[in-house]
Amino acid sequence: MPRKRALIDDTLSRQRLLVLAPHADDETIGAGGLIARVKAAGGSAFVLVFSVGDLRHWDGTKHSVAGATRIDELADAMKVLRVDDFEVVYNDPGLTLRLDTLPRIDLVSLIEREARLATSKVLPTMIVLPAPSYNQDHEAVFHAGIAACRPHLASFKPFQSVVLVADAPQLAWGAYPFRPNLYVDISHVLELKLRAYRCHRSQMRPSPHQSGEDTLRLLAETRGREISIRAAEAFECLRWVL
Repeated sequence: MPRKRALIDDTLSRQRLLVLAPHADDETIGAGGLIARVKAAGGSAFVLVFSVGDLRHWDGTKHSVAGATRIDELADAMKVLRVDDFEVVYNDPGLTLRLDTLPRIDLVSLIEREARLATSKVLPTMIVLPAPSYNQDHEAVFHAGIAACRPHLASFKPFQSVVLVADAPQLAWGAYPFRPNLYVDISHVLELKLRAYRCHRSQMRPSPHQSGEDTLRLLAETRGREISIRAAEAFECLRWVL
């Protein structure tokens, strides 16, 4: 087992991970443990968040959460996870929950070229996409990410050897079945992931809401039980080139 762990850490140490997050907190929910594992092994991790803006939530109050608050929370979470860099693309209330109104080519161009952390600049070896779901922003980023990661000559365009789709509690509802085929052991970094999630204070809800901290813990423990370990993050692996 120690030798297996060393081989995995060696693989992670050579990764440049880019996580595409529709909104602030999606990066931690879906890949906070993977980010922590990559950083602990000596690899690099970057987070590209597409939309952060003023938004009124279904949280039992009539108050809106300011986009500036979401950005501050994101910065705190990124500090906990020790990411190398992060970027928020749109800080515009008019685009919050409306990424599906943008032409897909615009989102693809952001991922490939235009964003400060675009693939042409970060040169990621591993990329994480959000799963398509009832959330239109997640679906928009997923489809744009699939287009951006299309097979290509590496001499012409950056090629990501590993393409993953992230898990999330809300995927239990919807028309897109999530079938994980790759698991990351996060047993020893689960508490770090949850500490990062707690930084997203405006997004947290009391139990048994899907956005509760205990829900994220239970999901990690459930995924762990699927492979007989304490806690895991699950992914759908779309590509893994050795």
